[in-house]
Amino acid sequence: MTMKKKIELQSFVLQEDRDLLPRRPPALEIQWRTPYLRSHLSPQTPPSFSLQFRSGAPPPQSSPKLGSGSALALLCDSRCLWLGPQVCRPLCLLMLLLPLLSRAAPVSPAGPISQAYSLALYMQKNTSTLLQTYLQYQGSPFSDPGFSAPELQLSSLPPASVAFKIWHALDDGERLSRAQGAFLALTQHLQLVGDDQSDLNPGSPILLAQLGAARLRAQGLLGNMAAIMTALGLPIPPEEDTLGLVPFGASAFERKCRGYVVTREYGHWTDRAVRDLALLKAKYPA
Repeated sequence: MTMKKKIELQSFVLQEDRDLLPRRPPALEIQWRTPYLRSHLSPQTPPSFSLQFRSGAPPPQSSPKLGSGSALALLCDSRCLWLGPQVCRPLCLLMLLLPLLSRAAPVSPAGPISQAYSLALYMQKNTSTLLQTYLQYQGSPFSDPGFSAPELQLSSLPPASVAFKIWHALDDGERLSRAQGAFLALTQHLQLVGDDQSDLNPGSPILLAQLGAARLRAQGLLGNMAAIMTALGLPIPPEEDTLGLVPFGASAFERKCRGYVVTREYGHWTDRAVRDLALLKAKYPA
């Protein structure tokens, strides 16, 4: 190959590689120290480069300080010549967007609060039906008109009743933490009641379906409350076993009493959750 053809080939390769570089500010250009021909580049070693100021632009008194965006841009330039523009340009765009995504605005709690409030209202419409259906299938005295036993309580299930002054003075963290702990306990107790009723009333698909639906809704509300706490920057309490040791030798009457307390407190806690979420909804409007 003659010297003239070599010069023309080198000029063509230089022009082709230069076209791959993005336009840069008039004061900067990249000077390559390693051989510039593609045949001399290996996938393992990307070409090194240094910055030089063009003639006519005053040289800096000290080394220029590059921000994270400039450093990523220069890194992308070197990788584009190594990997090719079709491969590296999407990756470079992602690298430049990552700092912006990390500074995204926090999620507003208004959305999760509104979702939880809507679910609690829907649950509230079905709680009395669940309790009446449960009592109907248990026989006397539970199915007797006007049956009520407020003195029956479970040590493993926190009661929903609280003095109004204490309830109103709760901060957001205490309010949500107590509600979440209660519905966590309710999901576990509703599972136990469903197992009891499968044994005591196996021919009651309506009751079993209502108990299963109540448990799923309680789990959904539990997830919504966790989303609210995350949006507010509050710690989410760890999930615990609220049932503890369950006496499998309990009599049928004891299991019916347990189910009555669970279905009753499910309704009371749902009423309280509606009040809690209405307060939060007014405090954090959409």
